[in-house]
Amino acid sequence: MVNRVKRAQGQLAGVLRMVEEGRQLDDVLNQLKAVTRALERAGFAMITADLRRQVANGEDITESDLDTYERHFLSLS
Repeated sequence: MVNRVKRAQGQLAGVLRMVEEGRQLDDVLNQLKAVTRALERAGFAMITADLRRQVANGEDITESDLDTYERHFLSLS
């Protein structure tokens, strides 16, 4: 997850350079979409890792937990 966020950070720095250089709008927006997707994927990975940790530790997963996970997933989509 850390690598995903660092990659997105690098992509965002690239977007900033593109804006400062006055690059074409389409090019900047394409890179901005890539950053957004990278951050969403990092979020999905974090949610999934937490759920896996809970299952691996044999913790009970309540209906409330499932609602929270669902809310987290939906907030990223």
